[in-house]
Amino acid sequence: MAGLQLYDTFTRTKQPVRVPEPGRPITLYVCGPTVYGRAHIGNARPAVVFDTLYRLLRHLHGPESVRYARNITDIDDKIMAKAVEENVDPQVVARRHEAHYFEDMAALGCLTPDFNPRATEHIAGDHGMIAMIEALIARGFAYAADGHVLFEVAKFEGYGRLSKRPMDEMIAGARVEVAPYKRSPGDFVLWKPSTEDQPGWDSPWGRGRPGWHIECSAMIRSVLETETIDIHGGGLDLQFPHHENERAQSCCAHGGAELARIWMHNGFLTMGETKMSKSLGNIVTPRELLDAGWPGEVLRLALLSAHYRQPLQWTDALLEQSKAKLDRQYRRKLEGFVHGAALPAALLDDLNTPEALIPFPEGADLLGLMQQNATAWFSAGADASAIEAELARYREARAAKDWASADAIRDALKADGIEISVAKDGTTSWRRA
Repeated sequence: MAGLQLYDTFTRTKQPVRVPEPGRPITLYVCGPTVYGRAHIGNARPAVVFDTLYRLLRHLHGPESVRYARNITDIDDKIMAKAVEENVDPQVVARRHEAHYFEDMAALGCLTPDFNPRATEHIAGDHGMIAMIEALIARGFAYAADGHVLFEVAKFEGYGRLSKRPMDEMIAGARVEVAPYKRSPGDFVLWKPSTEDQPGWDSPWGRGRPGWHIECSAMIRSVLETETIDIHGGGLDLQFPHHENERAQSCCAHGGAELARIWMHNGFLTMGETKMSKSLGNIVTPRELLDAGWPGEVLRLALLSAHYRQPLQWTDALLEQSKAKLDRQYRRKLEGFVHGAALPAALLDDLNTPEALIPFPEGADLLGLMQQNATAWFSAGADASAIEAELARYREARAAKDWASADAIRDALKADGIEISVAKDGTTSWRRA
């Protein structure tokens, strides 16, 4: 069987994933959430996609041969604005929504990454953000001005090669801030000053806080302990400016070493024809869907139903189809069919989950599906104690040969979505229809 190949955004070709060597595990980094609100289902798509990749890499090479980091951005203007609105410390907002994110992603079957670095924990230190900014200034790629430090994009010849955009288009697309302290409109902030009432850290440029892009570069170097990682993942919306800027500053800080061997980007999730986003207000959260009774595995299957690089339209029909597919497989499990951890070859071809889902039972474990007890699956969301009481009445009616009463109880339960089964030996059980 051929090795794993993944589509690399930088080269626009499929590239083989490096085979780990002793002391050199495969390194995977995925941009995580900015924790100022509950994650929406579009935010969950990269979490599920790259969790599936993480499972596959562990299956191919063993758990000790893979190191996966997914960061938490816990210092950001949106977090600060939310904290002002609630009259609490920004870290109160960040910790609350960080906990929500972990809870929601776990409900979708995502394994806990090896590292969940927080931005605020990697500002100082030998491989922290301040040290990286100092290195960029020393090498002539960044400059200090009016309490800010900015990366000078004109100094990096390779700027724009990841997103394949000309400079004027990048400047327009980034909606850059025009500021008198900038040498060029496209220069981006590495450090900015904080007012007395804003979170801040001491630095050579005064009390302040990091820009968004420098966070990931520093955390990658710190927690994965290498200048060049194997795979860098995230949503398509991060390709520019975030990943373009990450690549630029990391290359320049590390003597030209590329930040990643493979860049992966998952496509947008849409509601109707429009990309789902908090700013547009066309969002639904995993928590809302879970609270509405949709099992986490249904949400996961729906997110894996399209190839990760393609757009995915989120509809009620998609959820219903995913639920029906899982119901069929759980019925087979209830009948004794064993779902295995075989490797669907399609996963090796750029994580082709739609193809891998055709022989669904073979790779259920690798896809993070069919992880529940079948009886529990069909009874999920039901009032078990009330149903058991009705089932006891059903048994009593049958024992008394009161078939009319037994049929009435059975029909009433069926109307509520509960099916009663009677085995050959006369024992009775129930499950959700």
